[in-house]
Amino acid sequence: MLLNDEKDVQEPWVQLHHFVVDRGSKYSATGGRVESTDEIKMFVKKVKKEKKYAKATHNIFAARVVVEGKIVERKSDDGETGAGMVVLRLLRQHNMINVCVVVTRWYGGVHLNADRFKHVQDGAMLMLECLTKETNL
Repeated sequence: MLLNDEKDVQEPWVQLHHFVVDRGSKYSATGGRVESTDEIKMFVKKVKKEKKYAKATHNIFAARVVVEGKIVERKSDDGETGAGMVVLRLLRQHNMINVCVVVTRWYGGVHLNADRFKHVQDGAMLMLECLTKETNL
């Protein structure tokens, strides 16, 4: 069930490995369709099931699903304070529902300061473009 002008994701699983490498830190993004809060947990668990993702420094995620006609949101910074909100904000801005987006970071030994949030945002945006197969959300 769509509410207003929300965009419903159909792709079950898309993964982009190392879309950016900056001063040794590597970023990947994973996204796909989820339909409940339990599926959000399972989706993140599936990402972490792969050993290299389980060993990543951060697996940041945000998700939005429709439950009983209402949008339910979940997010996690996974130690990267504020990063989950960066992803959730994009999901809201683009009216995305039934979606989970995970941005993974492997720390490279150099602090990136504010650039780390730009990379998280870029990864989430790239994933939304892949999931909706649109270049202009």
